[in-house]
Amino acid sequence: MNIKSKTLPGLITSLLLLGAVTPTHGQNGPFDPEAWPSTINPNLPVHFVVTDNQLASPGSAWIEDALIIRNDGDQTTTDITLNGHTGKKTTAGYLNVADLYFTEWASYETIDILLQVYGDTALLNNQGQPRNFNFLTGTLPEIHDVNGGQLPVEVNNKRWNWVLFRIPNDIRPSDGNRYIGTIPVNAQGAYQYGGVNGGTIRFQSVPGLTVRVIAFGPQGVFGEPEQINQFLPPETCDPEPDTNLAGLDIANNTAAHMEIIDRGDQVVEYQDNVGPEGDKRRAVRPVWNYLNFGITDNYLGQPCNDPHTIKVCVEFYDDPNFAGYDVRFGPEAFATDASGGVAFVPEAQRHSLAGTGEWIRRAWTIPNVNLFGVNAAPTHTAGPRFISENAQVFVSSVQLAVLRTGDHSLAGQDPLADCYEDPNICTERYGNYVELDLAQGIRDGLELGTSGGDQEMIEEEAGPASDRRMAVRPARDDGTPGAKHEFLNFQITGEALGPTTQPNAHLAICVTYYDDPALVGARFRPEVYRTMKNGILSFGYTPESYYVTLEGSDTWKQAYWEIEDMNFTGVNQEPQAAARFIVQDANGVPAKIAVTQVRYGVIRPCGPLAGVNPLEDCKPVEVTLHISLEGNEIVLSWPATASGFVVQSTESLSDPQWGGINVTIEVIGDQQVARLPISGNTQFFRLFR
Repeated sequence: MNIKSKTLPGLITSLLLLGAVTPTHGQNGPFDPEAWPSTINPNLPVHFVVTDNQLASPGSAWIEDALIIRNDGDQTTTDITLNGHTGKKTTAGYLNVADLYFTEWASYETIDILLQVYGDTALLNNQGQPRNFNFLTGTLPEIHDVNGGQLPVEVNNKRWNWVLFRIPNDIRPSDGNRYIGTIPVNAQGAYQYGGVNGGTIRFQSVPGLTVRVIAFGPQGVFGEPEQINQFLPPETCDPEPDTNLAGLDIANNTAAHMEIIDRGDQVVEYQDNVGPEGDKRRAVRPVWNYLNFGITDNYLGQPCNDPHTIKVCVEFYDDPNFAGYDVRFGPEAFATDASGGVAFVPEAQRHSLAGTGEWIRRAWTIPNVNLFGVNAAPTHTAGPRFISENAQVFVSSVQLAVLRTGDHSLAGQDPLADCYEDPNICTERYGNYVELDLAQGIRDGLELGTSGGDQEMIEEEAGPASDRRMAVRPARDDGTPGAKHEFLNFQITGEALGPTTQPNAHLAICVTYYDDPALVGARFRPEVYRTMKNGILSFGYTPESYYVTLEGSDTWKQAYWEIEDMNFTGVNQEPQAAARFIVQDANGVPAKIAVTQVRYGVIRPCGPLAGVNPLEDCKPVEVTLHISLEGNEIVLSWPATASGFVVQSTESLSDPQWGGINVTIEVIGDQQVARLPISGNTQFFRLFR
């Protein structure tokens, strides 16, 4: 008995220790989304949040609601219900998470991030393949981008899934402390939770990501990534059809795989001779509030197919009797999954009717729509349901497009490209030109941006001795350790180019800069901007070829660019802005390139200003220089209409030293011609203006 009484406790202790040290042996996913994974250790510290409050803390070391999902700036989210749970879907480029107790991680070398995410294409790259998930840690100006791993393609399974990322909590060079858990003395911006923009850890480039659970903890507290990142297959479904457009023309009594749903709270009535004199039409309106456009025969796909961005183009009558009655019309609700999940379109996106007495044709673009529809089953599939508020609005035609993505045969096509979300862009209601000229004191709809953070700017005189002008340049280095001021930003004032809600603008940009001899090889370009892609506001980036490189001519020069998909939300700049400029020297170090004038011009796609470029005077002239040999002479020629050019030459293109040539230019026919004798050296020629 004595032996048993001594041995049994020891045996029990050994088993308990074994369970505490290695709780994950033999346990692998996929794990049930209705409970925490069985691999977790409830005795180690974890900070977490559950968006629908349907998972409780498994132990006293786990702090519920310790995390805040930010919803501001470029890190916005919206609620969405999928498969019975309400999560947060990112509606911009980033997901930023603030930890109320972030200092607890100051001594941990590694942080594990456990998520419950909805399995869709947002978890993969544009080609449907695995991609790196990057996380931003630290505070400005010492930020640190780290890779947390990848997820296999099986995660796109239309289910809620547990996933686990692991990131290093590296040492900050300036003070020897860790990026996550401490705040350095040189911190800038909203760093109250130890990170950037009011957060602690920011998920980079995750548009459309949907999360239900976020948890931070030390390495191993949730198990290992290879245990967690296992996924059930999706339900079987027929492939998406090779179609993308359905429609209904009530005025002409024609239909293309679409019908008006007429039942329940969606009863409708038809009427002839609707509209102004000279444009009477047959049209339909709701008896009460709702108007639903049903797709027949699963023509655009089935509810089990992936949700897609839907673009709807509607022609509706702005009855003169609507004046003064706050009549609004637009999409109201749409399905998010095949099991009854519904999301709502923001009321601000509805069209306010003023009683113009005209037919209006406009579009709405709504992301992540499931074809299950709202009150459409079982006879139809559908996109968004429409609502008519404070009056019954007549509709004469509707078209609905699925904007296909990935490897679909119709990927990237918009069959409703000529239907605009803001018809006012086809009028002269919005301006198409703004200008900031610091030398002339012109501030016409354009101003210097906010100076601070990584875009601190200095306004001062610059230029050659014979032509000094007021200009702006990046501060470059203000003496703060880690400071890297390499950006210029400009704000658009008074919505001078129209509201941010207008469709992406085709923007021309002209910048007058000092070609400083002391900065040969330095370069700049409009780099990052906001763009609306398939109904989701995201970031756009210009290619490396957009860089303009200084040659050291000691003159003021102009640079010109066009960006065809510009949204005026701006990057780190309010109230509106276009692209933010990056300014670097030949080694990639921030440079002090001076800019004295900035001009923006919008090239409208329709209306009386269609195709008009207000910056045509800045647009480079494409001129071809022809070189030929005639006897012992080199003959250079170019069009006579190309004025203001001089001929330059250099003996090397690897290290060009361009210099002007003293040569006589004569006009012969439609060409300007210069002749010079053949020399014994290799020479390269160009036209320069």
